[in-house]
Amino acid sequence: MRANSKIVFHHKHPYPPFIKDNTAKLIVGTLPPPRFSTGELLENDVDFCYGSYYNSLWKKIDVIHNLNLRYDNSQEAVEERKRYLIKHKIGVCDIVESAEREKMDASDLGMQNIKLRDVICYLKKYPKIHTLLFTGGNSKNGPEYFFRKHIKDYNIKLELVSKDVPRIHQFTLDDRVIKTVSLTSGSGAANISIGSMPLYKQLKAKNPNFNTFDFRVMQYREFF
Repeated sequence: MRANSKIVFHHKHPYPPFIKDNTAKLIVGTLPPPRFSTGELLENDVDFCYGSYYNSLWKKIDVIHNLNLRYDNSQEAVEERKRYLIKHKIGVCDIVESAEREKMDASDLGMQNIKLRDVICYLKKYPKIHTLLFTGGNSKNGPEYFFRKHIKDYNIKLELVSKDVPRIHQFTLDDRVIKTVSLTSGSGAANISIGSMPLYKQLKAKNPNFNTFDFRVMQYREFF
């Protein structure tokens, strides 16, 4: 191997889509951290979609529904999350099937040679799905960004419904209208964006203890 050659990690999604026949809403993200593909989980990771201890999605859902979820490598922790999703008719279908990385991190921008899942195919297979919940906006290599790229192959376009945060679009598939919701991501960069929002500033002024996690919980409550 040449000294200047770069080692590339093939980052394959470790989980198949989690969708049931009556699923109505679909969470769409990108890829979990590489350790979920290599099986080197941290003590507080859960071996399931969005199971990273540092990913706050389940923590927000936990607060919204007072679930008292486990955060460990146990099968019970996985089953708790599956029971919640089934009860609320929510599925998961991350849009990235695989990618290559030069660094072993979870950065969306670090993904190269990306292979996408055919989300439209899943929507056709499960006709009760009416809403897609993107775990981030239209920034490069985010779920909405990839979805926009994906639907070009089907000659589908997103129509803006609401430009307020979270931004909402819709599109038509086989005479069925499907809504997309671009939720604020859990990234540090998103914290900066939240901090500049007039609504956040207003709520923060009323309650100095109000923070960006609370803001996301408030936003996610409507959809989860």
